[in-house]
Amino acid sequence: MATMELRIQQGIHILTLTNADNHGDNMLTTSVLEEYLTALDTVENHPEHTALVITCDHDKTFCTGINLEWLRSQSDAKQRCFVDTLNRVLCRIALLNAPTIAAINGNAYAGGAIIATATDYRIMREDRGRFCFPEVNINIPFNPVTRDVVHLLGDQQLIKDMVLTGEAYTGTQCLEKGIARSIHPADKLHDAAIELGTMLANKDRDTYCRIRNSFRPLMTAHADQLGISYVGQSDRETAL
Repeated sequence: MATMELRIQQGIHILTLTNADNHGDNMLTTSVLEEYLTALDTVENHPEHTALVITCDHDKTFCTGINLEWLRSQSDAKQRCFVDTLNRVLCRIALLNAPTIAAINGNAYAGGAIIATATDYRIMREDRGRFCFPEVNINIPFNPVTRDVVHLLGDQQLIKDMVLTGEAYTGTQCLEKGIARSIHPADKLHDAAIELGTMLANKDRDTYCRIRNSFRPLMTAHADQLGISYVGQSDRETAL
């Protein structure tokens, strides 16, 4: 893959974004999103228990979202294809058949923050990097899928403040506000991600995903509309 690398460490899949240099900022295009889908296919087809960690090889930028200059140069049809592919990536991350973690070691803005929000847990650097939804400042409304991913944060007052002000939060602020599960020194972040991933991967994979997906009804509804399969989709059992 040209803009990311997928490897396994201690049974955990590590998806490292590698396109931050030379003004790449790990920005999203259709081809980048297709690489995400390829990586997600690999994790979903892994036969053993595992977890997915999404991180970056750069000390400044996790992902700054959509490559707007590129997107605005595309035809209407290609712009629609991009949005459809982004929606698919977000649904697949949110409902992946394995636990998911974003290890945010730099700035996560806009689409980058939304991708991180689609994961089960976020951990961040304590000393660098900010997290925000700046769509209100760049004149990009949320679509139904991106809106409902943001709602996975749960705290309605926090969500309101984030989407209507576009304010960027540090790792310490994200911990205080419940956006991040934990914060770490830069040289400890990767190990913390592996530790959390290992703990989650030791859960029964099917049970974990059934429980998580049952708490994400907005995302399962989107997945149904997009024809995306997920654990528990055909579940007719009575909840305990």
